[in-house]
Amino acid sequence: MAAAGPASADATFLGRLHHVREIASTVPENGDVNPYGTAVVRRDAGRLHRGDVLVSNFNNSQNQQGTGTTLVQISPRGTARLFARIDPAHLPGPCPGGVGLTTALSILPGGWVVVGSLPTADGTSATAQAGCLLVLDSHGRVRETFAGGGINGPWDMTAASDGDRTDLFVTNVLNGTVAGGGNEVDRGTVLRITLQRHGDQPPQRVQTTTIGSGFAQKTDPDALVIGPTGVGLAKDGSLYVADTVKNLIAVIPRALTRTSSAGTGGDVTSGGKLNGPLGLAIAPNGHILTVNGGDGNIVETTPAGRQVAVRQLDSSGSPPGAGALFGLAVDLDRDAVYFVDDATNFLDVLH
Repeated sequence: MAAAGPASADATFLGRLHHVREIASTVPENGDVNPYGTAVVRRDAGRLHRGDVLVSNFNNSQNQQGTGTTLVQISPRGTARLFARIDPAHLPGPCPGGVGLTTALSILPGGWVVVGSLPTADGTSATAQAGCLLVLDSHGRVRETFAGGGINGPWDMTAASDGDRTDLFVTNVLNGTVAGGGNEVDRGTVLRITLQRHGDQPPQRVQTTTIGSGFAQKTDPDALVIGPTGVGLAKDGSLYVADTVKNLIAVIPRALTRTSSAGTGGDVTSGGKLNGPLGLAIAPNGHILTVNGGDGNIVETTPAGRQVAVRQLDSSGSPPGAGALFGLAVDLDRDAVYFVDDATNFLDVLH
């Protein structure tokens, strides 16, 4: 739909951000690489410290996709430590295929951490299985799993909490994808998974609603799988989705309350500066931030569909920046953006 248009720096979030700084390596002692999920800790709880950033790793030390098992916690000053190393053989519930931690990463009230798993046996899409959502407490222990009921390759996620209720918005990319053998399969979904907390007990899954469906997805030898990725919830209840295959940003209206699927929603913007949008976050001004898998850029788009700003975050490799970016998150001061750089295995900040 809309293409890039002029906008003053004051009207954009990215307009005031010009510097990229490396914060710390995301590689823990076991050698996991390919950082994907990025989430900022908003409240102290257990081993979680306000302002720190959690990062999930998708690959193991042999660089096999869908086999990473670690979450790393990094302070804004660059102190990194292991938050959790998840043992696929000792889980408290089902997780079909094992553990390969994806971009789906959220921190809930009470210090509960939810992270997606899209596991493989050998790093190839041919062995990818449905996976699950893993629920960890604030000390990094897996306390429960959510599997089935539409969860099939959870790829990215955002969350909205109100009191003891949390709604997870989860994209899924394995509905018929492996059988498609590299061909496009339009069966990607967005689920709203409602959780309820009771005291200090892990949140319980009480309802699952498919609010988006028919998104394009396909296996890929380099990216394992490509499908609906980043999701961000606006204040008006609109859920924005990065449709990576179609190179567009979609919107699902009334995401918190709708009782049926909106299909692939409405198109907000396509083409232009978008180049395989992956991670997505909502900026403090209500604009949509996406990072490109194709060229290492971050793009700012208004809800009306105008692409108003772009910054290059990584220019390494050939073509420059390709394959470097995935998860991103706005910092607590709302004046910078954290992002993972898969080319360097670092957490960086644009400030």
